[in-house]
Amino acid sequence: MPQKSQSRYPENWSDIALDVKQSVGWRCSKCGLQCIRPGDDTSELSRSLRTALTLTVHHKNFLPEDNRRENLYALCTACHLSFHTRRRGNVSPGQLSLF
Repeated sequence: MPQKSQSRYPENWSDIALDVKQSVGWRCSKCGLQCIRPGDDTSELSRSLRTALTLTVHHKNFLPEDNRRENLYALCTACHLSFHTRRRGNVSPGQLSLF
């Protein structure tokens, strides 16, 4: 599986993404799903459920270099994939790794 190009993201991407997720209370901005927060006990969840409940950060304009807050959208995995399905985004659904 090809890796997402890390070179297009700033060195502090993890901090930027964490700030976006915290600002929405770890809820998907599209569907409202409450996602896993740091420190939540996920030991009883299956791998697929943990993946489904993982909050990601999407670039509205599909440009990972554009990290203005108004361009960033906190989304659950399913909603994030829906933005990339049949859309010419910067990654394919198989590339959406959660780092």
